[in-house]
Amino acid sequence: MGTGAGTALTAHQLIGLLVDPGGFRGWDEPPTAQTAAPAPDPDYRASLDRARERTGLDEAVLTGCGLIDGRPVALIASEFGFLGGSIGVATAERITRAVERATAERLPLLALPVSGGTRMQEGSAAFLCMLRITAAVQAHRAAGLPYLSYLRNPTMGGVFASWGTLGQLVLAEPGARLGFLGPRVYEELRGVELPADVQRAETLAGHGLVDAVVPPRELRELLRRTLTVLGTTPPPRPVYTSYREPSLPAASGPTSTSASDTGHPDPEHPDAGHPDAWDSVRRTRRPDRPGTRELLRRTAEELVLLDAPGGRDGALVRALAVLDGHPVLVVGQQRQSAGPERPFTAADLRAVQRTARLAEQLGLPLVTVVDTAGAELSARAELDGIAVEIAHCLTTLLALRTPVLAVLLGQGSGGGALALLPADRVLAAGHAWLAPLPPEGASAIVHRDGAHAAELARSQGIGAHRLAEVGLVDEVVPELPDAAEEPEAFCARLGAAVVTALGELSATTEPDRLAARALRHRLLGDLR
Repeated sequence: MGTGAGTALTAHQLIGLLVDPGGFRGWDEPPTAQTAAPAPDPDYRASLDRARERTGLDEAVLTGCGLIDGRPVALIASEFGFLGGSIGVATAERITRAVERATAERLPLLALPVSGGTRMQEGSAAFLCMLRITAAVQAHRAAGLPYLSYLRNPTMGGVFASWGTLGQLVLAEPGARLGFLGPRVYEELRGVELPADVQRAETLAGHGLVDAVVPPRELRELLRRTLTVLGTTPPPRPVYTSYREPSLPAASGPTSTSASDTGHPDPEHPDAGHPDAWDSVRRTRRPDRPGTRELLRRTAEELVLLDAPGGRDGALVRALAVLDGHPVLVVGQQRQSAGPERPFTAADLRAVQRTARLAEQLGLPLVTVVDTAGAELSARAELDGIAVEIAHCLTTLLALRTPVLAVLLGQGSGGGALALLPADRVLAAGHAWLAPLPPEGASAIVHRDGAHAAELARSQGIGAHRLAEVGLVDEVVPELPDAAEEPEAFCARLGAAVVTALGELSATTEPDRLAARALRHRLLGDLR
């Protein structure tokens, strides 16, 4: 498939940028009659000869093992100069063997494809080899090993639709053309031009299909940090081997010490002994209140921020991080610091599900951070299935086999907040809140105006301490008096609570944790 000019770097040059000096060892053997499809067409044989002479390679891919900051990594690098990086039978066999060797040697695997797709001269035989490669990649991932891919310009056709995009993290070169069908073929088959930006890396990142767009010269550092997170072993903890049934929520909440707050609220002052709910709502809307990104930057020892729908201006944060020795995946909502709130979209919710599945594939705990004014309200959102995506988030998190820790950081409005709350344990900031609608919306339903928002906030039991009474929140992390006024100290307190909870969750066996999760959600809202 024709796709235009390829990436400027050869396979050797890109590998040289990534691996430690002298740290690459090739695995390739010359194609043989047993590994290559016959090439009866003399023109095709001549094309192969010219490609070998021009590139100095015997096929369109290099494989081997290298060191990135001392960490061994298996690499598969396509060479666009060799017949456009196209995949023939010999190419596919070389890739498959490299994947299988990486699996056998328990190595993380980095794929660096640049390709117009499968080799047309070899027809269906080459096309079907995508199944061979995919099966090997699936076995590598099933073995619990990292598979990362960096899509270069261009990555098209069967390569894009198989091993190129199966990375647990999919990275891409800036401006790279990435897609299923090349523009020339698209125009020939459909009779219209394909819009130029549809297949750009940045466009795909904006739709949650690419995790980060990274220039080649910045890729080594991102890989170093990623491999550091994935290679971090959590601190040892004792393992609980017997199942302990969770008790009903403590009526007084986990941080209450006041004798006046006994779990039987005064009907005239339902939040007696706790922060005023309406005051908390207003505090969580302060533009200078720490958000998810600030919390991560203040608490993570190692941090890899991934792209999300909407980019840096979007409402979602995705990251790999190490928190006091604990490697985790984080997916959190990011409030707008100034101006109107960012809408939390259906694309964001699909990215939450993808991140959750990634955590399970990598065997990492998932930390969700809730801080949103609500999901997007628009005709577009309805047609994009935002309610369906909320439902899918709930089922995905409830079924996740890896530990899940939720942090209610600030605003918790509607289904957009609920989508990130199914967890084994929930921490909440002192002024955090959760409600079916913003108090103004609740007031509009009950009183047909927004003037009773404060009254509704106080009567609905939306504050963190009241949420502890109905079993959602396990620990309330105090704000003294407001996270916005003590961001460094607050983030340190919350970070310490997160680390403690992660340690306790990781010390529990999977069957016990899943049984406890099921019972926890069965009892939510039960005040008996």
